[in-house]
Order: sequence, then C-alpha cells, then structure tokens
Amino acid sequence: MGLTALVPNELTMVEVETHVDRAEIVELLKSLVRINSVNPALVERGAGEDEIAERVAEFLRGIGLTPSIEEVRPGRPNVVAILRGLGDGPSLILNGHMDTVGIDYMEMDPLDPIVKEGRLYGRGACDMKGGLAAILGAAQALVGSGTGLLGDLIVAAVCDEEHASIGTERLMERMKADSAIVAEPTGLQIVVAHKGFAWVDVETRGVAAHGSRPDVGVDAISRMGRVLAEIERLQEETLQQRNHELVGSPSIHASTIYGGRELSTYPDHCKLQLERRMIPGETQSDVVTEMRNILTILSGKDPKFQADFRLTFARGPMEVPSTERVCRILQRSAKEAADLTPKFVGSGGWLDTEIIWRHGIPAVAFGPEGEGAHGSIEYVNLDSVIKAAEVLEVAAVLFCGTKP
Repeated sequence: MGLTALVPNELTMVEVETHVDRAEIVELLKSLVRINSVNPALVERGAGEDEIAERVAEFLRGIGLTPSIEEVRPGRPNVVAILRGLGDGPSLILNGHMDTVGIDYMEMDPLDPIVKEGRLYGRGACDMKGGLAAILGAAQALVGSGTGLLGDLIVAAVCDEEHASIGTERLMERMKADSAIVAEPTGLQIVVAHKGFAWVDVETRGVAAHGSRPDVGVDAISRMGRVLAEIERLQEETLQQRNHELVGSPSIHASTIYGGRELSTYPDHCKLQLERRMIPGETQSDVVTEMRNILTILSGKDPKFQADFRLTFARGPMEVPSTERVCRILQRSAKEAADLTPKFVGSGGWLDTEIIWRHGIPAVAFGPEGEGAHGSIEYVNLDSVIKAAEVLEVAAVLFCGTKP
C-alpha cells in the first residue's frame, strides 16, 4: 500500500508503504500467549514477566535492534529497544504491557492459543498481547523495509500494568519522547480520554460487649450501614448528575466489607473498601473532600459515631486534546493503511496513557479488537491485530518523519 506522507515539518512529501508480515505476527502472538505472565501482585505465585520479557527481547534482537532488559523489581522487567532516527525528527513511544490477570477460572486452556473463525483465544490475547504483537510487528516492518526515520522510535514492553503500572512509571523516569501510543485493545478506535480511580478504606469503631448489653455495646457494623447509605446518596444525587461526553459519569461503589468477632458480641470494628471512579476534571482531592463530608455529617448526627478513612491508592483521569499531532497522524494513518476511519473515544477503564501524559507527553491508546479481557473466555480478532500493526507502522513514519 502506498500513500503520501509528511516529514515532521509537514511540508515535504514522501512515499510510505506497509511491510507488515501477517504470518510472522500471528506466530509471534501465539508464542506470547503460550507464556504464563500472570501478574504476581494480583495472584500469589504468579509467573511474572521474566519469561515473556526474554521472548520479546529475542524477537527484537532477531530484527536487528538491541533491547535492554531492566528489572524494575525482582522478576518484574521492562524491555526497551530504540530504532534510532537519522536526524532531529520527533520521537515516538509504542508501549505495550506484558503481564496478564489470573488464569485459574478460564474455560479454555489459557496458555494454548487456539485459532477459530479468525479469532485467537487465550489469556492475554486481547489484553494485551495482541497489541504487543502489533507493536513488534510494526517495528519489524520498519526495520525490514529499511525506512530511515528522522526521529527515534521507542519500543517499550512494560511490566505490571494490571496492578500498579510500575513498568510505565519506570519507563517515564528513563525516557523522553514527543508522543506515545499505547496499543491496548481499543477496537481500532483512538482513546483520548479515560476515567481515573481512587481506592478508599473506611473504618468504623464501636464498643465490644456481650450481646445482652445494648446499654454498653456500640455496633460498628450498623454504623457502617449509615456510611453505605450516604455513599449511595452521593452516587444517585451527585455523581450520576455529572457527565463527560467521552467517558460518561463518575461513580462510587462498595467493594468489600467485613467486621465483627462472633455472634454474641457487639462488633467493635468494621472495615469497608470502596472505589471511586473519576472523570476528567475530577481529582483525588475531590474524593477526600467527599469522604470527609460524609463522616462529618454522620458524626454530627450521632455522638457515638466514630470513623475514619484513608485513600490507599489512586490514578487520575486524563484527556488529551484530539488536536494533538499524534491524534491527527494516527487517524490519518488508519485511513491510509487500513481504510479505517477511527473515532476519538473515551474509556471507562484506566490506562497507562495517564502516566505518560502526566509526564508531559501526549499519549493515546490504539489497538486491536477483542473480547473477554479479565474474563473466563478471551480472544482477539487476528485481522484487527494485523491492521493495528499496519497503522502503527505508518503512524511511526508520519510522526517521526523520513527523508524525502
């Protein structure tokens, strides 16, 4: 496929062709799915990314690049390779994560990549070994074609996206670039916005006493019921009334709750863990204020009400303007490389793009189509993997530029 492309100053015209090898990408994807890379921060004794990192590095060496493997934490490596530019063109990161969620509950063999009706099944096929294979296939095509990019192309396979994203955090400490594309499964749409989240622990305190002594005992569990009622009120009366055109409304929900000691004792303790999903424009400070207001209201109504809360982990929402150069180039590349007209869309789930954007680098997500991420049956559409690779190849040429 040929198209008219632009070097970074967007004035000089050059010709670009795609050189993606479908068979090579499919075999690569199968090899990635066969490797157990369950995140050990999610599943006890999870395999981690050591083995899959070696496979990615092996592939990169095979196409002529020199990958570096950095252990972010023991058994948790990143793999980074740079296709060096010939001049002073803009640099682009192609980012994909190597870890997956657990496999014990899957209906099909999670490590046996079966192809049926154009779909490849297996854990991580969709989230996101399909996107990782597309990145690697695009890099292979660029190297094999001899296309001389002006700017650097940085290929990054990172660890731990499914938990705390220590891989992309480390990547951003090490790398600078002008833009980034994260090849998450977006259905070949361009994700420019997504929600953030905050995890909050709430604890209510009571007074332990014999079940026959209501004059002494204070029920921490019933007090937590009041917290739950206020959380429901916050959701229905406030959060549901807000809306972002790409990601929808913010939300809050109870995730886990436990407390008490035994049947005949007033519970002196109850703990609730909740999640608050934030839309662009909301911050962690908003969540803290909401929780503080709830507990203040309840303690004002009942002098025996004692509770506190703690924000344990949070990731912010993000929104990159669709006018950013990477957005325009990616949309054009999709049209020219795969006859696609992707839309600028939002995601309810959090992505590593937020970390990259927080470091001042415009970042969007674009990747293949699939279903069953984190589910009992997971697959990726192989045609979409190939299209994603073709689009990423052309996007790299258009973004980084090439000599006319």
